[in-house]
Amino acid sequence: MIPLGDSVPRRRFPWITYSLIAINIFVFLIELRYGPQVRVLFERYGVIPVRLWQWHQDPTVLLTLFTSQFLHGGWYHIIGNMIYLWIFGDNVEDQLGHGKYLLFYLISGALAGVAQALMTPTSTIPSIGASGAISGVLGAYMVFFPTGRVIMGIPLFIFMYLYELPAAVALGFWFISQYLNGLFALATGALQVGGVAWWAHIGGFVVGVVLGPLLRERRPRYYFAYDYDRMWH
Repeated sequence: MIPLGDSVPRRRFPWITYSLIAINIFVFLIELRYGPQVRVLFERYGVIPVRLWQWHQDPTVLLTLFTSQFLHGGWYHIIGNMIYLWIFGDNVEDQLGHGKYLLFYLISGALAGVAQALMTPTSTIPSIGASGAISGVLGAYMVFFPTGRVIMGIPLFIFMYLYELPAAVALGFWFISQYLNGLFALATGALQVGGVAWWAHIGGFVVGVVLGPLLRERRPRYYFAYDYDRMWH
């Protein structure tokens, strides 16, 4: 399923969301210049679990929890992530405010990297991508707008089948699919040989569900002019 849009309006321009998209694209263009040697970037700036748990020997390795969020392994990887961020990020930013949204995004991505490392503590495979942080955005979006309508598309050969679902259903189904895939990866040992970082998605989503409401802005209450009773209480 591919998200194509949603029905939730916003109050302000999503500067941080669009800036994050631009930065991710810029970094990806730099990656393309490296060609096959891009692996060097991944190993230096990606989250490598076995190295992360040795942070007491080299505390700078903790920075990879943030740098890894801006690296992507290919066109499909970055396009998919940026579509999700484009559709869901603006509304979450609207609810949190620009500064807290950026903090929320980076914390979600960092803790998502920790979640993946916890499940694969001896892995030497770099974990990269914005999907952990974006999973946090999805978790917050589901909490903030459970009844918001999300337009989803299913590619069928040369056609695209479109339908609308409540956000709680669309994103709830997404989370369940990630969880089941994560369990399957654990059972088969796929977590140790690379592929999708399912537990980063799961961890990021849970962080979003918990942290999003804690950082949500308190908005002033407005009353209609004729509501005299409530205006004076």
